[in-house]
Amino acid sequence: MRIVNYFATEIFFWMAWIIIPLIMEIVPAFVNFILLIKKKITLKKYREITFYPEISLIIPVYNSEETLRGCIESVVNSDYPIDLIYVLLVNNEGSDDSFEIFQECQNRYPQLKISWMNAKQGKSKALNLALFNSRGKYIVHIDSDGVLHPKALKNVVTRLENEENIHCVTGVIITNDKKIDDTKNFGLRLLRKAEYCEYFQAFLAGRNYQSEFDSIYTMSGAFSVFRKSAILRTQLYNTDTVGEDTHVTFQVKKNLKLKVRLCENAFYIVDPIENLDKIYTQRQRWQRGELEVAHVFMKKELQSATGFMSNFAIRIIMYDHTFAFPRMIWYFALICLAFFNYPFQLIVLSLILIYILYVISAFLFYLNIVGYLEDFKEIRKYYQRKWYFVFIMPIYNFLIFWFRFAGIINAIDGEKSWKTRTFTQEKEKVNEIIKKDFGFLIRLKRKIENKIVVNQNNET
Repeated sequence: MRIVNYFATEIFFWMAWIIIPLIMEIVPAFVNFILLIKKKITLKKYREITFYPEISLIIPVYNSEETLRGCIESVVNSDYPIDLIYVLLVNNEGSDDSFEIFQECQNRYPQLKISWMNAKQGKSKALNLALFNSRGKYIVHIDSDGVLHPKALKNVVTRLENEENIHCVTGVIITNDKKIDDTKNFGLRLLRKAEYCEYFQAFLAGRNYQSEFDSIYTMSGAFSVFRKSAILRTQLYNTDTVGEDTHVTFQVKKNLKLKVRLCENAFYIVDPIENLDKIYTQRQRWQRGELEVAHVFMKKELQSATGFMSNFAIRIIMYDHTFAFPRMIWYFALICLAFFNYPFQLIVLSLILIYILYVISAFLFYLNIVGYLEDFKEIRKYYQRKWYFVFIMPIYNFLIFWFRFAGIINAIDGEKSWKTRTFTQEKEKVNEIIKKDFGFLIRLKRKIENKIVVNQNNET
């Protein structure tokens, strides 16, 4: 009875402190789960196509000698007819031996049509140069630091051939599970496994849901496919933003009023993240790209009171950026309650309850993803064995929130650049500021310590 009374008297406390995560993350997770289950049940089977069109595959190259060979080999090993694939390697002033890798692949795979082009002044201009030299019905853009799943090209072309009202498609990006298992450092292996699960959540749960409502914000720059007739009607890749993939997505959706979808059975496999510094700078760059593109395309809409209800992109921006500040305040305020004589037990129970809700939402995502991996038995088997990460993902996502929040802060007065401070550099910067702002306390402490030592010496 005491437990019942305790929970009854504190119900309003929990309602106040759970409302933000409940509305922003828990409830949407339940809605996503139901809608994706419905989509999986009603997912139509696309007819097998008998005539495959010619496609161009654009691969930007910048010091890619370590990964380029594997990338090209994955194209050769694809089940798409190799004589219908035209590969354009666009070198952006790299200084390594990537060109020798290209020549080697030319000799090893004479049946593959592959060309080398040199570009200057950034990745976006390199991509634009390749677009003007492309051929065929579809343009496929992949990065040079990953590999295509053997079924990826055929699946994505089959999707586009069956749905003529879709003009652009983004694939599903996953990380290489073999390299994850080969990681010797326990902490790094744990981080890479969490990243592996995060990519599945982002694509087979997040963007899969967005695809149903034509609300995909960003096509993946690592693997995206366009009808040539659509991409050449845009202003191509923009050179003034670090989010060129988001920029071209908005051109297709907002300027051309065309549809963008996720192809849930087309996989592109990238290497797992190298370290914490890399994931920190990567997430900041993604966040900065969102803000830059929003400023270009939605400046007026963001000032409108009705924009939140009428525009999916504004809702995403509000969630990722504007609502990030009350979330930050909420996190710190909950900690501060301990200093205002709130029962410590109550605060801990609240945190446990919120954590349990996040675990439930992670489990729902897990069920969705397992269902959509039905045709990929090896990948599905590996992912299923990571069931215990439903307990880890809330903590990992909490960490990623702060990385992305740092991207918002740094985007306010930082310059547009692909290079941002790493997590280690940020820590060093914070330490410098602390030393500068509180230097007098440190100096005072040293004087007191020195005086104590002098007095002790005099006494002896």
